Amino acid sequence: MIDLLLNALSDIASVKTLLLLLMGVMFGLMFGVIPGLGGTTALAILMPLTFGMTAINAFAMSGGIMGAVAMGGAISAILLNTPGTAPNAATTLDGYPMAKQGRAAEAIGAAATASPLGGLFGVMTLLMVLPVAKELILLFGPPEFFLLAVFGLVTIALSDSTNLLRGLISAGVGLMLAFVGYDTVTGGERFTYGSDYLFDGIPLVPALVGLFGVTEMIHLSITGGTVAGDAGEVRLHGVVKGIKATLKNWKIVIRGSLIGTIIGSIPGVGGTVATFIAYSTTKRADPDPESFGTGRIEGVIAPESANNAKDSGALLPTIAFGIPGSAEMAVFLGILVLHGMQPGPTMLLNNEREIYVLIIALTLSAVFSAIIGIALVRWLAMITLVKGQILAPLVIAVSLVGTYAIDSRPGDVVIAAILGMVGYLMLRFNYPRLPLVIALVLGETAERGFLQSMMISQGNWEIFISSITSIIMVLLILFTLGWSFIPGILKSRREARAKSK
Repeated sequence: MIDLLLNALSDIASVKTLLLLLMGVMFGLMFGVIPGLGGTTALAILMPLTFGMTAINAFAMSGGIMGAVAMGGAISAILLNTPGTAPNAATTLDGYPMAKQGRAAEAIGAAATASPLGGLFGVMTLLMVLPVAKELILLFGPPEFFLLAVFGLVTIALSDSTNLLRGLISAGVGLMLAFVGYDTVTGGERFTYGSDYLFDGIPLVPALVGLFGVTEMIHLSITGGTVAGDAGEVRLHGVVKGIKATLKNWKIVIRGSLIGTIIGSIPGVGGTVATFIAYSTTKRADPDPESFGTGRIEGVIAPESANNAKDSGALLPTIAFGIPGSAEMAVFLGILVLHGMQPGPTMLLNNEREIYVLIIALTLSAVFSAIIGIALVRWLAMITLVKGQILAPLVIAVSLVGTYAIDSRPGDVVIAAILGMVGYLMLRFNYPRLPLVIALVLGETAERGFLQSMMISQGNWEIFISSITSIIMVLLILFTLGWSFIPGILKSRREARAKSK
């Protein structure tokens, strides 16, 4: 492992790769600051630009984006009470009250320290688990991969109990899109309607660009006005105080990072859940929980440490099993495919060099983004004043031109445009897009694993409980399904007790 890390450092040390890493950091910061965009949109928009790059350079830029978005989102969350990305929503609970008290710089200093520390914790965990992951992949055959794909679909569909039905509908649409095209197992052709373009299925890269990049820009152009209103004057005094407070509360950093890594590794749960769990855990463990929400710096440290740690956690199932741990990782999956890599067991065996380059890039980007974020906080905040009428056309044009440049197929532009409009309708009527994306990615894995299992067992369903690994996966699926009903049952019991009194 040491040799691989040294080789990765040597690869990143080249001037061109470092410049691309820094470019990724700057894009990550800017897209993190702008509410509603974030790393998913940044990766989706810049994905076509990696076409023609080496895998090393593409991974360096992608790692720069993913490691920097959390810091950018924290800036707008603290200054404007507007989270740049969904996981930064927990930071607003105490970060914005600190800003109103004249302690904005202190809060930003705390976020700029907790975020890279959380990222470093997550990277260290990933490095420790990767050697074991090689052994784990030998435990997975077609039945296990089918059950793992089902587990990912169940987890993402049930992750938001308030949107359960809509999440299931979104996942169902994603599965339908995943089944378009040529069946690699049976040789059949489905839902192409005579179109040669659809023979290979719905292409992942244009779909992701449409669902995220184009969707957000359509939303911004329709709502109009500026992105986030008047940012006001930003002063940079008190940053050191926030840094010292974070180092003093190192236990909170470790706890938040651990929560972020674990929650991030569960496909579909996402960083928002991780940051709110880290915040609520810190609040419950504090002697004075009622003071949270009034400007406690611990309320900034906990979610921001979890926010960056979750990226390394989400990277593990993405690389090891081809199951994206988040929407951001689903887009990154498209980058892997774009560069001829097959996420899953073969990648751990054949692309170790690129994996370790990505790990180093995530580590460096977390540090660079903290330094740049503090130095440029005033100007980054002013990005939120850009009018939607200016920003939206530029982003949509770059997205569609970049999508066409990949394979020079007009159909890719059409797919991106159509799914951009579909994504906006989903956003407008509060249908989550993440289940659709995860289902689109996992549909082929689930279908291939199921059909191969049936062929191996000659139609015997017992193959899905024929090994310890498959039994564990079945139990996890059943536990996840059962757990989703527990809140409703407990609520009904509380209401019944209240009525009886």
